[in-house]
Amino acid sequence: MIVIPAIDLRGGQAVRLAEGDPGRMTSYSDAPVDLVDRFADAGARRLHVVDLDGAFAGDAAQLPLITAMIERAHARGLEVEVGGGIRSEAAIDAAIDAGADFVIVGTLAIREPALVAALCRRLPGRLIVAIDARDGVVATDGWTASSGVAAGSLAREAAAWGAGALLYTDIARDGLQGGPNVAATAALQGEVPIPVIASGGVGSLADLEALRDAGVQAVVLGRALYEGSVDLKEAIARC
Repeated sequence: MIVIPAIDLRGGQAVRLAEGDPGRMTSYSDAPVDLVDRFADAGARRLHVVDLDGAFAGDAAQLPLITAMIERAHARGLEVEVGGGIRSEAAIDAAIDAGADFVIVGTLAIREPALVAALCRRLPGRLIVAIDARDGVVATDGWTASSGVAAGSLAREAAAWGAGALLYTDIARDGLQGGPNVAATAALQGEVPIPVIASGGVGSLADLEALRDAGVQAVVLGRALYEGSVDLKEAIARC
C-alpha cells in the first residue's frame, strides 16, 4: 500500500481542516515547499497537494506555489497529485503544464461526466476521480453541496471512463483521526478494477494496517503526520 503525505494549502500555508470545515482549520507551516523535503527524507514516493482556496472558490488559486512544490518534488524523485478547484479542461491542462503527474477532479466529474470521460481518454492514467462522500452520497463544491449521486455509482462510472484511480474520502471522518472507514473503502475497491486511494480519519499505524489488510492500494495521510500520531518512515515500512 502506497502512503501519500498530504499538503493542503490555504492562504499560502499548509493547513488541515476538520470534516472539510474552513472554520475548523489548523495551520502547520508557512513554508509548504519545505514540507516536500521533509516527506522526501522520510521515504515518500508521492505527494497529495490540494488547493483549498481553489476548492472553495471554484478556480485554482495557488498555482505558482503548487508549481514550486512540484519542481521541488520532482527534484527529489517524488510524483505529485494535485486537486482543489479543478473544474474545467483548462484548469486540468494548467495543472499538467505546471508539472502535476496526476490531477484530481471531483465536482467536474459530477457536473460534466462526458467531458471527464473524454479527458480520461486524452490523459490515460493521469486523472484521479475524487469521491468525497457523506453518508454514502457524493458531495461537491468543496464538500458544501450534495450531488445526490451514490459513491458506488460514481466509482463504477469513473472506472469505465478510464480514470487512473479513485480518491475516496469519508467526509465525516476527515481530519479527526478517529479511524478510516475501512469497510466502505474496501467495498469500493471490490467494485472497481482501478486503485482506490483511502483518505480521511487515519490516526494510527493500526488504522493503516487495517486498510492494508483489507486490500486498499493507497492511503493519504494528513493531520496524523503533522501532529505526530503517525511517523511517516515507520508507516511506509509497515505498508
